[in-house]
Amino acid sequence: MTALDPTAGPPAAAQPAAAPPAVAPSPAAQAAAGAALRVRRLGIDTRQEAVVYLHRECPVCRSEGFEAQSRVHVRLDGASVTATLNVVTGDLVAPGEAGLSEVAWRRLGAEEGAQVVLSHPPPVGSLAHLRKKMAGGRLGPRAMEQVIGDVVRGLWSDMHLSAFVAACAGGGLDFDEVVSLSEAMVGVGERLSWGRPLVVDKHCVGGLLGNRTTPIVVAVAAAHGLTIPKTSSRAITSPAGTADVMETLAPVHLDLARIRQVVEREGGCVVWGGSVQLSPADDVLIRIERALDVDAPGQLVASVLSKKVAAGSTHVLIDIPQGPKAKVRDLEEAERLGRLFQGVGRMVGVHVDAVVTDGSAPVGRGFGPALEARDVVAVLMNEPDAPQDLRDRSLFLAGRVLELDPAVPRGEGLARARELLRDGRAWRKLQAICEAQGGLRAPPVAPLQHTVEAGHTGRVAELDNRMLGRVAKLAGAPTSPSAGLELHVRRGDVVGPGQPLFTVHAESKGELAYALEFAAAQADLVRLEERA
Repeated sequence: MTALDPTAGPPAAAQPAAAPPAVAPSPAAQAAAGAALRVRRLGIDTRQEAVVYLHRECPVCRSEGFEAQSRVHVRLDGASVTATLNVVTGDLVAPGEAGLSEVAWRRLGAEEGAQVVLSHPPPVGSLAHLRKKMAGGRLGPRAMEQVIGDVVRGLWSDMHLSAFVAACAGGGLDFDEVVSLSEAMVGVGERLSWGRPLVVDKHCVGGLLGNRTTPIVVAVAAAHGLTIPKTSSRAITSPAGTADVMETLAPVHLDLARIRQVVEREGGCVVWGGSVQLSPADDVLIRIERALDVDAPGQLVASVLSKKVAAGSTHVLIDIPQGPKAKVRDLEEAERLGRLFQGVGRMVGVHVDAVVTDGSAPVGRGFGPALEARDVVAVLMNEPDAPQDLRDRSLFLAGRVLELDPAVPRGEGLARARELLRDGRAWRKLQAICEAQGGLRAPPVAPLQHTVEAGHTGRVAELDNRMLGRVAKLAGAPTSPSAGLELHVRRGDVVGPGQPLFTVHAESKGELAYALEFAAAQADLVRLEERA
């Protein structure tokens, strides 16, 4: 006979069966027990930051100690995302539900009514590097790799990203840090390889209104026979980026396979870099820089060169406009930035030709995606009234790009570029590129336009590059493609009362009124000097 432990209870078989509960647990109680909630798609655009919305009385929220702005790990089957928590007090979501922003919904591949499990995320070790940088320390290659890797994986909130961008802009990045940041940004994305010894590119550091030379340079270079796979950014602090402008002419949201097809067929392309994973960290950081309205030198160089390396470029021309109202205001600063581009380029395997150009006045007539596209087309079509300053600037830069070809002697690139523009080959090439990217289309026209006229006679002494750009942005550019500002005068012009100075283009009455109100408050937007 087996002895029984006097402290043990009766055998399992002898235990009475558990009675069913008198009242079934509520969905909220069940959710709390399993930390699972029914998911809802809220249709809220939070850009690239994943956000989860929980009711203040949500049992999971209460039991886990989640608070507003907490970082929350959200799991659905085999997918997961780390999201920022927003707490809801109204009826947007019920206590037993988890609402998801659009980016969180897409990353999880969620379906309405599915169950998600919420928990505290594991510690993010790379945040220690953020704290070090905020304290003025420097980050080595391994630290940069960890930071950029976690940024791309979505483990950093927008607050962390903002702190990183501000710390790098405020305290600066030394040369080695810029190299490390560039290499880390390349390392987390895909790379293109063309199997050719010469693959060229051209980039402007920005800050000069209307400086939309890139589509023209690409057209000239590809017409010459060079390979130029141009991946462009959308606007950061300006009323239009190259990708915004090109999108009014042709699709720019192409995947890597399509980009390769276009370039193999036509020699070049002009696409949005954010549509591919060539330097995915760059698009995350650019979004924060846009919100903060900063574009620090070290981050700028890493951003540009990481994309060029990832796109397979071997030779790059960097245009650095310098002027009192440009992004780079001092000549010494411009030359220092050019040397930084060249030095970092050598370290990451790209030959850089940096050129400082005149940034003292806006370029072209239109400022905004569609308006700038019209200027580009006018130049390429050799229209008599095409903006001469945009034409001359584009030809100069195209000539420098052509001289990256060993077959073009130094000093002969400009003449070759002029020939390609004059005989129509450049325009035919851009048309072919647009067709290959999905079809050439006409830029849209804003339904609302208002012209501002001169109040007295005078000579146009100054055009405020920054404030004119601000008016264009307040009118809706670049979000509204047809919005912006069209300039009717240049420096040195003599105008009389009632003569048009500029026209504001908008897609809504509110934006038009807002832009005009701001313009009226700027005394020197277009500064007129009394004639002697």
